[in-house]
Amino acid sequence: MSFCRITGTGGYLPGTPVSNDDLVARGIDTSDEWIADRTGIRFRHFAAGHEHSSDLALHASRKALDAAGRQAADIDLIVVATSTPDQVFPSTACILQNKLGNRTATAFDVQAVCSGFVYALTIAEKFIRSGSHRCALVVGAEVFSRILDWDDRGTCVLFGDGAGAVLLERSVEPGILASALHADGHYHDILSVPGQVCNGAVSGKPLLQMDGQAVFKFAVRVLGDTAVELMQAAELPMNALDWLVPHQANIRILQSTARRLDLPMERVVTTVAEHGNTSAASVPLALDVAVRDGRIRHGHHVMLEGVGGGFTWGGVLLRY
Repeated sequence: MSFCRITGTGGYLPGTPVSNDDLVARGIDTSDEWIADRTGIRFRHFAAGHEHSSDLALHASRKALDAAGRQAADIDLIVVATSTPDQVFPSTACILQNKLGNRTATAFDVQAVCSGFVYALTIAEKFIRSGSHRCALVVGAEVFSRILDWDDRGTCVLFGDGAGAVLLERSVEPGILASALHADGHYHDILSVPGQVCNGAVSGKPLLQMDGQAVFKFAVRVLGDTAVELMQAAELPMNALDWLVPHQANIRILQSTARRLDLPMERVVTTVAEHGNTSAASVPLALDVAVRDGRIRHGHHVMLEGVGGGFTWGGVLLRY
């Protein structure tokens, strides 16, 4: 059986940073102090009207390809995690494939909201380890600004747009050491977009709604449980973990998870201040930042974790 490892990363944030004060200037009843104290978020990025998830994904994918020294033609699998696809169908992955100039790769989307990238990476790993594929492009891309209720200050200040990507390739040495995916639909209503297109018209409310306290408690619990599960599966002690790269939703969730694991915050990659919650894009964006600034290096044990609507959650432990 083949192994696989990440050989390149890339990230992309559209436009210029939008500060908390910029949101206040737009008429949102909030303040920089209120947002920063509760979430750790200082900035977020919003896609222009003509930009879609596939456009953001394209920028991130090209950076990942360059980092890996690969061409688009080398890719034989494209998996895009997104909750904000370009259109109902075809998949954003197929649209991205066309923009890359690749006409042969298997391509499909994964929808697991903020856990989407972890789900997509785990799925791609199974394809490669089965021997059916050799080089996968795994992307998380979102334009959450399109589904925000700008009258709800409790949610609209939290989210932003962006994309992150990795190249996952067949390897003779283990790269991904363990993975775990979970879901519990009983909690589907604490974070959702309860709208749909029916007979050409929108029914329900196609904007994000969230029970913040319920999400917070759930996220801290399952992120901690998953971290323990992954380290046990790899037969490694928690102190062998060099870096935790969690979903960037709220600095308090990250801090609470680190305390539960007795992990210093210096070993937790945090980028939420710069881009807010970018859903499926947040984990690969944070990973790319830490790889490019030299914190994550070859041989490090790195854990990626996501938790999001569904409710879905999971993680991947890898040796970079």
